[in-house]
Amino acid sequence: MTGKVWFVGAGPGDPDLITVKGRDLIARAGAILYAGSLVSEAALRWAPPACEPADSKGMTLEEIADWLIDQARRHETVVRLQTGDPTLYGALIEMARPLDAAGVPWAVVPGVSSALAAAAAAGESLTLPELTQTVILTRVAGRTPMPEGESLEALARHGCTLCIFLSITLLHRVQAELRAAGWPEDAPILVVQKASWPGEERIVRGTLADIKARCQAERIGSQAMIIASPALGARQREAVARSKLYDPAFGHRFRRATLLEEQS
Repeated sequence: MTGKVWFVGAGPGDPDLITVKGRDLIARAGAILYAGSLVSEAALRWAPPACEPADSKGMTLEEIADWLIDQARRHETVVRLQTGDPTLYGALIEMARPLDAAGVPWAVVPGVSSALAAAAAAGESLTLPELTQTVILTRVAGRTPMPEGESLEALARHGCTLCIFLSITLLHRVQAELRAAGWPEDAPILVVQKASWPGEERIVRGTLADIKARCQAERIGSQAMIIASPALGARQREAVARSKLYDPAFGHRFRRATLLEEQS
């Protein structure tokens, strides 16, 4: 009998941010393959005593696929535990294709992305009425090139919120591409390292002009989310546009609009 492989998003770092479904799968897993360099081992605390855990940080893609297929032939439930959400920079399709070829069923359990955890840690909103209603999840080209038309400069020209993954060591390039896209030197930039990791989370606020120097001063060089957005710092502004949904003059099927005359 062939078991099923579950790609489970462990979330950004805090073990308590895993979904209930992900936790329950871990609790009944016969084998778990976790990304030890990124996923806190505390996420394994729900694993049963007989479970066979393994760390994938030293494995190649082929070794990962072979391990998952072998374990699926021995256990009903096999968990591939990944940081954040498996569908974001998680090599999901690369790992799933060998499973398809071997006839091993698989499914995905989504997880909290570090982009969302970073915004939560800093008390920021990624969208704001009449300012930005679009969020772009992207990265800077490094050893992995970006497809044509998806350079950070091209995306940054939209002027919306940018959540920039896997790019903290290329922060100088982030600055250069935002400048080329027309972002001003005083544009707010947020960097959060290990968002939600108990005792390890660090938050750095700055501007396009000084964010690299601030991160260098804090020695932040890995596992950090970069957020560039016109919505950053809205709590400290004198006025921000209100959401129409909660505006007294905006009626919908659950609430009648209240006219100014009625309010007075």
